[in-house]
Amino acid sequence: MSATSGGSPAGTPEAARVLVDFVPRHDFFVGIDSDGCAFDAMEIKHQECFTPATIKHWGLQPVAKAAREVALFVNLYSTSRGLNRWVALQRVFDLLRAHPDVQARGFVGPSGAALAKFLGSGYPRSDAGIAQWADEHPSEEMSTCLAWGAAVNASIADMVHGVPPFPHVRETLAMMQRQADLMVVSATPAEALQREWTEHGLAPFMSVIAGQEMGSKAQHVRAAAMGKYADAEHVLLIGDAPGDRDAAREAGCLYYPINPGHEAASWARLRDEAFARFTAGTYAGAYQDALVAEFEALLPDTPPWLR
Repeated sequence: MSATSGGSPAGTPEAARVLVDFVPRHDFFVGIDSDGCAFDAMEIKHQECFTPATIKHWGLQPVAKAAREVALFVNLYSTSRGLNRWVALQRVFDLLRAHPDVQARGFVGPSGAALAKFLGSGYPRSDAGIAQWADEHPSEEMSTCLAWGAAVNASIADMVHGVPPFPHVRETLAMMQRQADLMVVSATPAEALQREWTEHGLAPFMSVIAGQEMGSKAQHVRAAAMGKYADAEHVLLIGDAPGDRDAAREAGCLYYPINPGHEAASWARLRDEAFARFTAGTYAGAYQDALVAEFEALLPDTPPWLR
């Protein structure tokens, strides 16, 4: 395996050293997404934090209704659910331009040109990564990106408290940790993850809490798990978004979906049926394919205003 000068796999941020150095204690590994998967936090974060900040900082007040519809479709109710915040913001800009209400009013929204350059730069798609890019490539749009990101973080820290895990999460984690190493795998900043998992007493179940500073979700799984267990079918990623499914495929591991709108039932099925199939070696194949097909049917790609 190729390595960076610090000894981590190529493409792995140095902040992810804890993942590279992770030593298994069990025969199985389970990575678990946080927002919308373990915690019922997606709705409040996007309804009350992300979307209001988007309307305010990007001057979308004249088309606020359309902007809210677009932002919630991108971040909650479509195939882009759970995207990295900067990638999702670019998609909001792109879809907003095509919204009929925006076009009817002749409103010209953010171009996203500077943001697109950052996204194509190879810099980490994290708060630190965009701050470094903005410092080296200053522009008005980059300044607004930083202000928007800071406002979102501050709003989440102020607003999102007491949001519990979904039903059946706690007992499922307690059951799984007897046979598997558990790790948080998330695109959320690590500080917020540590706060939320600690607040609800779930942090002790986890071997590592990995946030955006440690790379992508696929990088998390590859660095912490791949090659360290008997085979790839001993590694499972649990998530609620197509990006989690894609991260599992990229990492080469199995995927268990938490279905949006049916989270409690998904966790109950994991507890009562799916985890046992995972440890018995009968999860991969037709069983996993059926779960993924059920999951994919819940999230459309085309916005309702374009159908």
